[in-house]
Amino acid sequence: MPVIVIANPKGGVGKSTLSTNLAGYFAAQGQQVLLGDTDRQQSARGWLGIRPPAARPISTWEIDEDNIARPPKGVSHVVLDTPAGLHGRRLNDILKLADKVIVPLQPSMFDILATREFMLRLADEKAVRKGDIEVGVVGMRVDSRTRSAEQLHRFVESLHLPMLGYLRDTQNYVQLAAHGLTLWDIAPSRVQRDVEQWQPILNWLAGIAPAAAPSSPSAAAPEATSKPIETAA
Repeated sequence: MPVIVIANPKGGVGKSTLSTNLAGYFAAQGQQVLLGDTDRQQSARGWLGIRPPAARPISTWEIDEDNIARPPKGVSHVVLDTPAGLHGRRLNDILKLADKVIVPLQPSMFDILATREFMLRLADEKAVRKGDIEVGVVGMRVDSRTRSAEQLHRFVESLHLPMLGYLRDTQNYVQLAAHGLTLWDIAPSRVQRDVEQWQPILNWLAGIAPAAAPSSPSAAAPEATSKPIETAA
């Protein structure tokens, strides 16, 4: 039962977007998935509260933020959303549960500076150095053609951590979240570009080594633009 932790001590970087869509992916694969939330705001739990009954089920993991225990038996995957300001004992407790940690990171110097110490702390963690915990980074709201994306790529590379992929800035995530849905709950053709961007992340989670990245994200082909999706009322 892999436990996948989504963590970044900075708020507003897309942790809940990453957590809910990852849980939605596992649910779409027919897995018994739990979505836990150690954030006081309980964004992920609130999102589950508006998820349509007809959507593939995602269970809630009841967690005491001050006493994080092992997840219950009988599930195949656990996704854990974490709060801003994660550090100290709370971070240690969460890392004891983790098999993989994904750090969502936006491509601005302010975000990089705010996250630097956290990233260094993860990279130096004994379990990470031994390979017991795998850590990867996902660029959030990134236009891969920009210099800021190239800067993000260089920063992650300097820490000897894998850059798993880049998710673009699109209203698709916002609109789906408002209905308790994920990319995996609607026809793939409606969110094709976004689903494609997830594939390297999903490959890494499945144990498939990331493909060799270009020297800079700007070397990639320009992204196609698309209109925001429309969800059924």
